[in-house]
Amino acid sequence: MTRINRTDVGDQIYHVLNRANARVQVFDTPFDYKMFEDILEEARERFGMRLLAYCLMPNHWHLVLYPKQDGDLQKFMSWVSNTHTRRWHTAKGTIGEGHLYQGRYKSFLCQADIHFLTLVRYVERNAKKANLAKRAEFWQWSSVWRREVGTPAQQKLLSAWPVPTPNNYLLWLNAPQTASEEEAIERSEEKNIPFGTNRWQTMMVKKHRLGQTMRGVGRPKNRG
Repeated sequence: MTRINRTDVGDQIYHVLNRANARVQVFDTPFDYKMFEDILEEARERFGMRLLAYCLMPNHWHLVLYPKQDGDLQKFMSWVSNTHTRRWHTAKGTIGEGHLYQGRYKSFLCQADIHFLTLVRYVERNAKKANLAKRAEFWQWSSVWRREVGTPAQQKLLSAWPVPTPNNYLLWLNAPQTASEEEAIERSEEKNIPFGTNRWQTMMVKKHRLGQTMRGVGRPKNRG
């Protein structure tokens, strides 16, 4: 099967995610979660990556990244994925027992406007939606927890957002998202479709030769 083209350009926002092979649990204990967060910190220092948001779930994770230079996304994600796989198998005593992840990570572009806020909201409320936390900011293994109650050292993992944070963000974060918002993001996840206004989406598809991502898939509704 032909792989869908992926972009890797600097100064663009990306939603990146991956799931465990056969949907087994990647994170069983607090040690497992912290090990991945430690890897993110090492990778941020090593590659100068801007991490805008994240959420770690038992069998998958979401990152919102803002690379500075062309090629930075692949370098960062390759190091994170390979390092996590190696350390996870070492910790579990399962070296040589197969792949940790389903395959290569998925990623798609996101427009730096209300679509970015909608995406971050989708990522940061994952644990609440899955009934793992009463409120999104109560889930320790997420960027919203770090921003709200993390120590100054913990907050250094996160970079400033490219758009202003809404004054009522926590209230908005904990309210249910609409079905159309979730469907548009999930469609982008599946097909690598840029998430933004129709005009911006068309421009990104043409600029980065992503036409194959649009075949047979209806476009998200224009929120712009």
